[in-house]
Amino acid sequence: MKLKVGDKAPDFKLPSHLDKEVILSDLRGTTTVLAFFPLAWTPV
Repeated sequence: MKLKVGDKAPDFKLPSHLDKEVILSDLRGTTTVLAFFPLAWTPV
């Protein structure tokens, strides 16, 4: 799925560094910033 600037992100869930699951829809109504650092500290 390819998004364009201004598109809403699809709902997803990821593990946090606190061993909890973070679900994007749970953050609705708050300012949320997504940052991806390929080949940095991510296990992917």
